[in-house]
Amino acid sequence: MNILCLVSYNFLPAKMGGQKGIASFYEFYAKELNITCVTTKSNDPKDANYEVLNILSNSAFRYINIGYFFTLRKIIHSKNISHLQIEHPYYGWLAILLKWFCSVQLIVHSHNIESIRFKSIGKKWWRLLWIYEKWVHRNADFNLFITEEDKVFAQNNYGLNKDKCLTATYGIDWSEAPSEIEHEHCKKELTNRCQIDPESLILFYNGTFSYKPNLDGLHAILDSINPILIQEGLQYAIVICGKNIPEEIKAQQYPNVFIEGFVPDISIYFKGADIFLNPVMDGGGIKTKLVEALGYNLFAISYKDGAIGIPSDSAEGKLFVVTNPQEFAQKIIELKGKKSSIPLRYFEHFYWGNIINRVVTFLKKEA
Repeated sequence: MNILCLVSYNFLPAKMGGQKGIASFYEFYAKELNITCVTTKSNDPKDANYEVLNILSNSAFRYINIGYFFTLRKIIHSKNISHLQIEHPYYGWLAILLKWFCSVQLIVHSHNIESIRFKSIGKKWWRLLWIYEKWVHRNADFNLFITEEDKVFAQNNYGLNKDKCLTATYGIDWSEAPSEIEHEHCKKELTNRCQIDPESLILFYNGTFSYKPNLDGLHAILDSINPILIQEGLQYAIVICGKNIPEEIKAQQYPNVFIEGFVPDISIYFKGADIFLNPVMDGGGIKTKLVEALGYNLFAISYKDGAIGIPSDSAEGKLFVVTNPQEFAQKIIELKGKKSSIPLRYFEHFYWGNIINRVVTFLKKEA
């Protein structure tokens, strides 16, 4: 199997959750299969363990450039490509043309039901995307979905053959939780960095805040959850990391809140915190930071929509779903001083090596 992967946006080096998802998927993919990745000129392939061809323009017009059909057709023939994989449905028209004219099998790797995600954030043209997305998935030979919920939705609404669908979730690069010693070491470093009382319960939230659902979650913490915790008299600190935090928020003084912004090594914050906050209520798909937080053995508190894609039994005793700010704050208080370990079955489901093994088995079985 020789797979040509088409990634139409910047993901190398990986900095944000979605970029890490693509980069890690291909890193582990390349250990099992022969892959070539065609992507935009903005990507830096120096650390990739597979061939990267920076062919696509950085311009938005790349999505309608018919000239790429001839470029990719030439690559498919010269490299004896058997499968073409696209990330998201946007290049579906090009991939379907190549499938028809080059006799390759098409893999569509979905990261959300994009049309429903756009509906949830108020895009009026989501129905047009729904029609296009359905057409792309129906023309695929293999459909990979990031959550079981997305897979079932697509099967029911797009009329897909169940045998051509697989859940290939967002994953993590490590196969076991950090030790308690490592947690204590990182917590000490974190309290020193932020000047936090070592006895405080450390609550953590991060994301890219140019994305509205993440920003809405930040407002929920600052405006709804934090005031309740203040009234309860809990000794705690809320640490906020991520890009594009609005200036008006950074300029404010919120009690018990430490705004760090973008940090080069986020793992210290994950390993040193006690509870991950996930008050995200829309945006669709799996929340990559929640997957990472649980893998770092944090307790996590989430609204229902924010916990989509996490099987309840895989994170038993570590993930708590609540319905409103009062329940959110109360669960934080209840977890003060509690200790438990994430089940090993969590890593069976979310470790990239296991995810890719399932994908490869799926593709070879259908070959």
